Amino acid sequence: MTTPEELQLGPLAARDGEPTFDEPWQAQVLALAFALTKVEVFTPAQWSDALGAELRRAAAQGEPDDQNTYYTAALTALEGLIAADGRVTSDGLSARAEQWRRAYLNTPHGQPVELSTGS
Repeated sequence: MTTPEELQLGPLAARDGEPTFDEPWQAQVLALAFALTKVEVFTPAQWSDALGAELRRAAAQGEPDDQNTYYTAALTALEGLIAADGRVTSDGLSARAEQWRRAYLNTPHGQPVELSTGS
């Protein structure tokens, strides 16, 4: 069994003095990918291959080599691996995303978003 200490991510190197994460979701994508490798939803090699493929695709399409491109590629790679695993269907993922969207829209400014407000 993995302990919480083993799930800790080490610091990521900043590039040219830039902050490591511009938005919380960027850290969450990497943390989720790391956690899913620990519970063997996919292997670290599968994660590396998927992320590398997304980064190569972005480069081939002329996307800039910046943080936004990297984290967007990481999110796309993670979504692809989760979909390939089959435990979550694309319909289920879309329904949950819509539920979160509604919850966000129904939450007063300054209040934490709760999924129950999107039901």
